[in-house]
Amino acid sequence: MGQTAHVSADVWTAVVTVVSALSFAAWLWLLFARGFFWRTDVRLPVQEEPDVWPSVCVVVPARDEAAVLPASLPSLLAQDYPGRAEVFLIDDGSTDGTGELACELARRREGLPLTVASPGEPPADWTGKLWAVRHGIGLARAREPEYLLLTDADIAHAPDSLRRLVAAARTGGHDVVSQMARLRVDSVWERLVVPAFVYFFAQLYPFRWIGGRDGRRVTRTAAAAGGCVLLRADTAERARIPDAIRHAVIDDVALARAVKGVGGRVWLGLADRVDSVRPYPRLHDLWRMVSRSAYAQLRHNPLVLAGTVAGLALVYLVPPAAVVVGAATGNAAALLSGAAAWLVMAGTYLPMLRYYRQPLWLAPLLPFTALLYLLMTVDSAVQHYRGRGAAWKGRTYARPGAVADEG
Repeated sequence: MGQTAHVSADVWTAVVTVVSALSFAAWLWLLFARGFFWRTDVRLPVQEEPDVWPSVCVVVPARDEAAVLPASLPSLLAQDYPGRAEVFLIDDGSTDGTGELACELARRREGLPLTVASPGEPPADWTGKLWAVRHGIGLARAREPEYLLLTDADIAHAPDSLRRLVAAARTGGHDVVSQMARLRVDSVWERLVVPAFVYFFAQLYPFRWIGGRDGRRVTRTAAAAGGCVLLRADTAERARIPDAIRHAVIDDVALARAVKGVGGRVWLGLADRVDSVRPYPRLHDLWRMVSRSAYAQLRHNPLVLAGTVAGLALVYLVPPAAVVVGAATGNAAALLSGAAAWLVMAGTYLPMLRYYRQPLWLAPLLPFTALLYLLMTVDSAVQHYRGRGAAWKGRTYARPGAVADEG
């Protein structure tokens, strides 16, 4: 019996050592071979102002956005843009007076012309947001714009935002220039969860790979940030946007893939002067934001879900667990490899915390935040199989076909 217990302890020690070493190896790979995803210096590329500024139509899908509209819409109407520009706010069945408030905000100040319209209820094979975008693009086409700016109703833009986006697109020859708006980080839960949200997104879609042109893996990587997407109008037509992605809940990634699918160039980076004003004061609010589309991101595939859970556990949960187990059992190898992996993890998170102007002591807490995201992802799958599906502004897309594979 004693010998059996001794063998079992040896096996357990070996397993812990190997798993902690694998976690450390994974972090070395992420550090050097994942497009330097952890860096936050991918900002708007070089911009040269054109001699003649192209026309732009701004499309804003809005459903029950009266609470945030006073902080966002005036910033769009006040854009300092030298060319012709116009804003189309599409009131998608709001019950809180969103459309009326938008008109009132436009009446209070001079600025870009505003058109408020409503598309009616979406057909069964469309997500509501994209149906609103389709209606807005349809209205915009009558103006024959060269560019479309697709932006969410909770996004506030600095006065020079539009001109900088257009100048970057023209200078770099990009069909899509997208900025990930700086999200709000006021509440305790926002500080803990929001920077990690952007960090994880960049890990999935390294910004350098999205904008790169060399190498098969680089050219196939596509993503955008739905809150701020400048899109060439002729490219949108060629890629059949939004009709070709009408099922997508994660519409920004689907849009970027559609553009790259027709040979377009996509650029994505972090924003300096584009901010989300939407509050997420409680964990419940952030949980709902993530879980509404997490399983759609995994293509509703149980095997991919299992792999994701295992991967998150290996990369984020094993390092602190190895430190604790190694210290408790005297397993120096597990302790050292776990501590090294945890140190690399925290180090890669520091730039994102600086970008969000958050205290750096939050970096070692990333495993806890990753555990929350793991649970949110599992909950997203549970909600899917309970028939609740993904949701956008009170609409639920429970049928599998309504949130189709985006890849």
